[in-house]
Amino acid sequence: MDAIGQVFHFITSGSIAGLPPIVLMILIFVVGLIVGYLVHLFLEIAIIAAIILFIVAYFGFWGLSLGALKNYATQYGSIVYQYGALIIGILPLSIGFILGVIIGFVFA
Repeated sequence: MDAIGQVFHFITSGSIAGLPPIVLMILIFVVGLIVGYLVHLFLEIAIIAAIILFIVAYFGFWGLSLGALKNYATQYGSIVYQYGALIIGILPLSIGFILGVIIGFVFA
């Protein structure tokens, strides 16, 4: 019980950079909600873009070959990986953030 009491004491009376920890916890949760909503929105757009790309490739307006995909992966793969690692490194990986992402994604 003493450990739980210390956690509640820190949340209610501590200070991180001059702000109470509960304010930072709520802020991280709200950021998670926004990120979850944006992920949901971007996934909808990506699905629509993939369907359009498939239709355009099916009718032959745009060639879809494995060689071209390999060239794109070689050219842009490292950049995508670098920015992905940067974004994951910046985001606070806490339970509040994860819950916010899940709620924002589901209820978007």
